[in-house]
Amino acid sequence: MRAVPAVLLAALLLAPAAAKAQLSAQEIADRSEQAAYYQADDGRARVQMEIIDPQRRSRARTMTILRHDMMDGGEQTGHQRFYVYFHEPADIRDTVFMVHKHPDANDDRWLYLPALDLVRRIAAEDERSSFVGSDYFYEDVSGRGSNEDAHTLQETTEQYYVLRSVPKRPELVEFDHYVSYIHKQTFIPVQVQYFKADGTKYRQYTVNKVETIEGYPTVAQSTMEALQEGGKSTLTYTQVDYDVGLSADIFTERYLRNPPRGQLTSTE
Repeated sequence: MRAVPAVLLAALLLAPAAAKAQLSAQEIADRSEQAAYYQADDGRARVQMEIIDPQRRSRARTMTILRHDMMDGGEQTGHQRFYVYFHEPADIRDTVFMVHKHPDANDDRWLYLPALDLVRRIAAEDERSSFVGSDYFYEDVSGRGSNEDAHTLQETTEQYYVLRSVPKRPELVEFDHYVSYIHKQTFIPVQVQYFKADGTKYRQYTVNKVETIEGYPTVAQSTMEALQEGGKSTLTYTQVDYDVGLSADIFTERYLRNPPRGQLTSTE
């Protein structure tokens, strides 16, 4: 029996493993969504928002974001709850935005406006409209589900997977497609570029800073730019905690008017 050269033998042994390890575009998108929105079982973040309009005027917002993942038998179901409470400025203090995220249906969204003592439902067709006057959309708070788009692996570089994503229901969105640069180690989408049908890039999300918090790679600062209008909004996460034991009861309509102040970070 002829001996098999060691290099060839190694290649034969490694080939099946390499093929198995190669991820599909959908798997990359799923992992990216997990890294961006599903770290740990719940979370709390104190966030500073700076909005710079096309005239270079600056406005600030301070908020706390609470997140709770719905579990079944100790496993994440994909269903989530988000609660966003605004501390500052004074004219929007006590404003609350709440999301019930459903991976297999339209998300439910509520906005409480304390000046009017009014709870308003955010319709599905409005989810891609401005979030409290910023360049972020309501949908950006809880994330766009990876199953809402068809993904193609456009390129693999030394550091990034580059995905091209096309909406499955284009009538519900304003973009033709978007391109994501997803870090190969952390699966965090470090840049997302949105394009119109004519190829114009009109919107761009960029991660400016990533920190490891409690073992989880975490976005510490990000910016959303409206490239045609010239405005941009930056979110800076000044305090992030994971697995804080948030109760699902917080994420109900009764807490829109009565915020859970004990959970809104230690400074509240």
